[in-house]
Amino acid sequence: MKGIILAGGKGSRLYPMTKAVSKPLIPIYDKPMIYYPLAVLLQAGVRELIVITAPADVEAYRRLLGDGSQFGVTIEYGVQKVARGIADAFLIAEDFIAGDRACLVLGDNLFYGANFEPLLHAAVRRERGATVFGYPVKNPEAYGVVSFDKNHNVLSIEEKPRTPKSHYAVPGLYFYDENAVSMAKTLTPSARGELEITALNELYLNEGLLHVELMERGIAWLDTGTPEGMLNAAQYVEAVQTRQGLYIACPEEIAWQKGFISDAQLTALGEELKMTEYGQYLLRILQMNEEK
Repeated sequence: MKGIILAGGKGSRLYPMTKAVSKPLIPIYDKPMIYYPLAVLLQAGVRELIVITAPADVEAYRRLLGDGSQFGVTIEYGVQKVARGIADAFLIAEDFIAGDRACLVLGDNLFYGANFEPLLHAAVRRERGATVFGYPVKNPEAYGVVSFDKNHNVLSIEEKPRTPKSHYAVPGLYFYDENAVSMAKTLTPSARGELEITALNELYLNEGLLHVELMERGIAWLDTGTPEGMLNAAQYVEAVQTRQGLYIACPEEIAWQKGFISDAQLTALGEELKMTEYGQYLLRILQMNEEK
């Protein structure tokens, strides 16, 4: 399975912050925003990744993430010259996907919770069709909305409906089988000139191949598309990390836990950053593991 992080778009709701820097490079508390979707892909066990961004931002992401070797993965870079919608990611990444299944995560979505990783693994195991997630919200009309029956069979998926059929929003995390690219090629631009991810999901729904996994209590989904959302996310991360002493979305830690990098590699990464709290944390988790 291949992993796609879509880090394009203008981030206009965050102007003037994003006039000079790509939104997913802005920090959420103590780490760049893009570390959070990167952590999701690592948790899902995905080791071949592509980051899609605007032409002016490619080198900034390359300086931050390199070739992915520090995380035990490979990272390539794709360019979205014009913001043409989320589903456009599959056209840009066609050669990278190369007929494989793919997981797409948006660069500004944050997820956390003890029950989150099992949902990822359930989606990874599903070889046919597409999987979206449902997250309960009080204002579903502001999101893409999925409705389903008591057996969690998807009945409809709509983008910002005036009269939502459920209170379950669809976060920016999607799993697709090997047909995603060919199906994305059949899409036509919406009224706003974009290839909509909801339209791609509707194609799967029409074939009876759209599945939903529900994110219930204990899982946090944080949208960082506004200054208020960024502040709320940062406060959440700070509260959890300070209380528990364990980091949210530390890709080096997840890579080490998954066996993507060794103790020696994690030690080297920690030593490189030992003058920072982040580096000290990497060294501390090694010590904590030895004490078990």
